[in-house]
Amino acid sequence: MKTMALLLAGSLFLSGCGSGKIAKDVEVNGIRVGGMPYTEAVARVRNSLERLPLTVRTPEGDHVAALDYPDNVEEVLGRAKKGASLTAEVRREWVEMERDLLALCVSNARDGVDAALAFSQDGFEYTHEINGIACDFTGICAMAQEALKTGKTEISLPCVEVPPEVTEEKLRARTQPLSEFSTKFDGSNAPRAHNIALAASRLSGTVIGPGEELSFNETVGKRTRENGFEEAAVIQSGEFVPGVGGGVCQASTTLFGAALRAGLEITESHPHSLSVGYVQPSQDAMVSDYSDLKIRNPYSFPVYLLGSAKKGAVEFHFFGAPDGSRYEVESEILFFIDPPPAEIVEGSVNRTLREQKRGIASESWLLRYGGDGTLLTRSLVRRDTYSCVRGIEERMPSLLVPEPEPETFP
Repeated sequence: MKTMALLLAGSLFLSGCGSGKIAKDVEVNGIRVGGMPYTEAVARVRNSLERLPLTVRTPEGDHVAALDYPDNVEEVLGRAKKGASLTAEVRREWVEMERDLLALCVSNARDGVDAALAFSQDGFEYTHEINGIACDFTGICAMAQEALKTGKTEISLPCVEVPPEVTEEKLRARTQPLSEFSTKFDGSNAPRAHNIALAASRLSGTVIGPGEELSFNETVGKRTRENGFEEAAVIQSGEFVPGVGGGVCQASTTLFGAALRAGLEITESHPHSLSVGYVQPSQDAMVSDYSDLKIRNPYSFPVYLLGSAKKGAVEFHFFGAPDGSRYEVESEILFFIDPPPAEIVEGSVNRTLREQKRGIASESWLLRYGGDGTLLTRSLVRRDTYSCVRGIEERMPSLLVPEPEPETFP
C-alpha cells in the first residue's frame, strides 16, 4: 500500500509541472489545456493573457511606460487537477515608476519669464510674461498606481501654469497716470517755442527711482547756443531782455505744476522776479545758471516722466502706482504792490514804452484729497513777493506840461 501511495503521488507531480503533462479536462481562462505538455500549456495560456500598456500624456509628448507583466500561469497550472476550471491572471508592474515619472516632471517643467517694461520719450512698451509649468509629482505617482490596478491605459501628467513674479498686469498697475499739467505759449514766437520744446524733450523719458532726485538743470543742460538753445526774451533784474534760452522757465514751471500734482517732493524751487502770465502767482519755477528746480521721488516705486510741447502748449505727465490720493494747487494773493508813477520821456510820438505792472505778494498751497474726496492735508508750498514794474511813457513836447516858474515879488 505504501508503494502504491508513493507511485500515485509521483504521478500527480509529473502531471502538474516540469516535463509532464497537464491533468485531463483542465481549463484555464476557458482554454482547454488538459493533456498538454506543461511547457506548451504555459505558453498557450500566457499568450492569451492581455498585456495592457500604460501611456503617460504630457505637454512635451506621450511616454509609454516600461512595464513588466508578471503572471501566475505556472502557479495555476502547477496545482491543476483533473477536470479543474481555473483562472490565470497577469499583473502590470512599473519597477522604475518614481524615477521615470520624476524625469517626466523635470522635462516638462519650465521656468516662467517675467514681463518686461521699456520706457522712452515715446512712452511705455510692455512685453507679456511667459508662464512657467509645474508638475504635481505626488499626484502623477498616485494616478499611475491607480491606473496599474484598475487597468487604465492612459493617464495625463498633471501640470499647471505658474505665473512669474513680474506680470504685465503688475507692470501696468505700477505705471498708471499720477498727474498731468500743461500751460499755453505763443507758438508764433519761434525761438521761444523751440526752447520750450527742446527742454521738454530732454526731460521726457526720465525715470526717478525711489528716493532719487531730478535736477532740471542737469537734465536739460546749459542754455547755450552750443547746447541747441536760441535767443528769446528772459526776465533779468525785473526786466524782459533778450537772452539765450528764453522760454525754458515755462517748461520748468509746467514741470513744477505736474510734480506737485503727483505728490512729489519739491526740494528746490524759485519764483521769478516778476509774476508770469501762464500760471497763478507762487506756482512758477524760475531756473538759471544759479537757480534750479529739483524734484524728489518720496515713493517706494519709480515714477516716469513724459513731456512734449506742440500746438502752443507744453505739458508733462507723471506715471507710477497711484495710492488713491489726489492733489490740487491753489494760490492766494496776499496784497498788491502799486508801482510808482510812470516815467515820462520826450519823444516824437505819444506811446507807452513799458507797461506798468503791479507787484504781488502771494503764497501757494498743496491740497491732498483722499479717494472719497475728503481733504486730508493743506500744506504751504511757497510764499513769494513779485516786484512791480514802473511804466515808461513817451510824450511829444507840446504835451509836456512845463513846470510853473517861481513867482517874483517886487
